[in-house]
Amino acid sequence: MNITMQITLQYFDGCPNWQITEERLATIAAERSDVTVTRQFIATQAEAEAWDFHGSPSVLIDGAALFPTPDGPPGLSCRMYLTPDGLAGSPTLGQLRDAIAEHAN
Repeated sequence: MNITMQITLQYFDGCPNWQITEERLATIAAERSDVTVTRQFIATQAEAEAWDFHGSPSVLIDGAALFPTPDGPPGLSCRMYLTPDGLAGSPTLGQLRDAIAEHAN
């Protein structure tokens, strides 16, 4: 039985970092037949609160945050990720691959 992981990229227009995350997720989806990627546009503070959106880009896998954020209020902001090269606006391709592989196990 082939189980598909649903990955959701949450973003808002005020932060361009979601685009590189989308490219990296597309690379992973092309490599893995068990991954489906969709986008979810968050337009307002009310939507951010309703979806528990803690900044763009946020990546969910089967509805759970792939990179959970520390406690803080939801809102329309740009996220920063700690990568091997320092802070960046998106997780690296390797970080995404590792987190998805860990979730799959």
